[in-house]
Amino acid sequence: MLREIEALETILGCCREGVPLPIDLQEWLGAALGRFLDHDCGNLDEAFGVAQDHGGVPWWMERAMWLRDAELRSLSAMLPPTMSTYHRAKRIWSMSERYASTAWPRDRLLPAMPRYYAGTPKQHLWTAFRSGAKMPVSERRLRTLLA
Repeated sequence: MLREIEALETILGCCREGVPLPIDLQEWLGAALGRFLDHDCGNLDEAFGVAQDHGGVPWWMERAMWLRDAELRSLSAMLPPTMSTYHRAKRIWSMSERYASTAWPRDRLLPAMPRYYAGTPKQHLWTAFRSGAKMPVSERRLRTLLA
């Protein structure tokens, strides 16, 4: 499903910038719209391949979780390489809890990340919190994510 979401984001970017779509995306978009207009699908989510399974996670939440997890992995990469997965998870959980109670209440109101966060752990925390996925995640989930 992430491939389809990336395709939709690329199409959106091309449309916003007035850039022609690559041939493969033109064909993919045409096929998806054809499925919808020919009533082969019940809705656009199905036509574009982003429909959630019964009881599953909606595509926008799956994307948010993927973004959050990528940022948490990037944050982990900033920690000393000799640190175990267990200790990385513990450190990231602690940083997340601290950020959630101190900086995030103010940062959540900002239209963009503060420039002075760039290149620091707060850059990854800000992006993870802004992703829309649940934050902070538990130590156990972090251990699984970082393993």
